[in-house]
Amino acid sequence: MKLLKNLFTIEKNPHKGLIMAEWAVLAYIVLTLLLMLFTYTRLQNPMSMLWLRFQSVVMIVALWAVYRMIPCRMTMCIRVLAQLALLSTWYPETFEFNRILPNLDHHFAAWEQQLFGCQPALVFSEKFSSPIVSELLTMGYVSYYPMMVVVLLYYFMQQYDQSLKASFMVIAVFFVFYVIFIFLPVAGPQYYYSAVGTDQIAQGIFPNIGNYFETHTEGLTAPGWKDGIFYKLLIFAHEVGERPTAAFPSSHMGATVVFLILAWLSKSRRLFWSFVPFAVLMFFATFYLQAHYAIDAIAGVFAGLAIYFLLLGLYKLIGKK
Repeated sequence: MKLLKNLFTIEKNPHKGLIMAEWAVLAYIVLTLLLMLFTYTRLQNPMSMLWLRFQSVVMIVALWAVYRMIPCRMTMCIRVLAQLALLSTWYPETFEFNRILPNLDHHFAAWEQQLFGCQPALVFSEKFSSPIVSELLTMGYVSYYPMMVVVLLYYFMQQYDQSLKASFMVIAVFFVFYVIFIFLPVAGPQYYYSAVGTDQIAQGIFPNIGNYFETHTEGLTAPGWKDGIFYKLLIFAHEVGERPTAAFPSSHMGATVVFLILAWLSKSRRLFWSFVPFAVLMFFATFYLQAHYAIDAIAGVFAGLAIYFLLLGLYKLIGKK
């Protein structure tokens, strides 16, 4: 009851301007608008992309106005959750940009082969095909979505004084990855294997497919137990927003590292340790489900750490509250 009351208690010293999470969104909008100036004739849906940016700016202003009229935790939380919800819209757009560039999967698949002597994304699901393994790993993979919401809600309810910092970290880490994905066109096994054929992949042959994905978006169906609840949730998410993009480094792992750090800093060991099993399952699920190469998951861990400290320095430099 006390938590509910705190959510709607009017703040005595409300935040006046935009929060850092919103500035991160605006920075991404400006950067991609500049990129659109140079690629406009090559983009397939430029008007819808412009419309999304206009809507996003209007939403930021509207929610800021609502908060100024009713300055409380709830309206501030809504400002953050609204930007979190839009991440699923920004993500597929990376494909609109990087489909213009030559695909680089042949390099990453070859490095994978040199490092492991095989393609983990090809052999892992074949060796561990039981429904139990499939559902556990798929559960880990889809847990990525509730984890980001849970960690933010915890901060808003239990450590409100640190909530703006936490929200900036969660929102901004995705946009850093999106910028990487725009300029690093790696589609991942699900799409690359489909393009060249799993027979060639099994033989260690990794052709350069150039601009194949500029006109193709088909991929392999993710391996796993087709009747599983979590598998069905995964397929639904893929049908809504998955594209041949964003494989290296794994944003699933990178963002999860940030969630784990924030959970640890929250001083709630229960929150942190409840995240750990899902993070471990997610690591192996990234290549079990053929969404990533194993090197994508490994790089994602280190990228997540690097991006966290980069954003922390940026927040300390220009952030408020």
